[in-house]
Amino acid sequence: VSTKLTADAVVKDLVRCGYLKAADLADRFAGVNIDPAQDTDIVGPTGIFSQTEFDGDREFRKTASVMKMVIDGYAGAGTIAMGGYDYHTGDRSTGEIRDLRAGRCMGACLEYAARRGVPLMMYVFSDGSLASNGTIDNSTDGRGKGVWTGDNSSTAASFFLVYSPNGRTPAIRQQIGWFRGDGSVETASSPAANNVNLLVETVILNYMALNGDIANFASLFNGLGNPPSAALIDSLKAFDTIA
Repeated sequence: VSTKLTADAVVKDLVRCGYLKAADLADRFAGVNIDPAQDTDIVGPTGIFSQTEFDGDREFRKTASVMKMVIDGYAGAGTIAMGGYDYHTGDRSTGEIRDLRAGRCMGACLEYAARRGVPLMMYVFSDGSLASNGTIDNSTDGRGKGVWTGDNSSTAASFFLVYSPNGRTPAIRQQIGWFRGDGSVETASSPAANNVNLLVETVILNYMALNGDIANFASLFNGLGNPPSAALIDSLKAFDTIA
């Protein structure tokens, strides 16, 4: 069969590859239950979420779906996007409640990884930060903290968490970069402090370090230098290889 296209061989190769990938997916997932609602480690009396919590909060359902796919080995990585966190609402309680929900979702991922005996790395980030005018929210959920009143482009703190079923992962350092005395990020403290692309590369570098692949970093990424210096690489490493 001729496709009548100039890149006939390429098109045929892509069609064959597409078929093989589709067939492989059908073979791997046939008869596999990937529904988190049916997993008693996730939902139920002994699950991470009660049935009421799972039914009543879509963020919990979203988290459960993604963490099951990743931790059970059906996806290499997953993203859980949570909306509504631009909460400069003139109080503190709104943000505290939403932060608690996000924290419970992170904790659910770590707990499920522990139950499955699987290592896990989570990267948590936001597209911005907030500022307070110092007014205190003394409501129960406000907890006596300053109210959020507006956006703030000078403060942020992305972070990643690592779980290993073999025990605590040795940390080389707890923090990369630092804040100035006025509370703003010191943008010269590390390449990741003022460049989102280099922030991503820093996270990838640490993922590769955990897997013992850091020697390959320079051949795959060049944002930190071509090649990056050994001193720079060492300054951006938070963890050694997981045992």
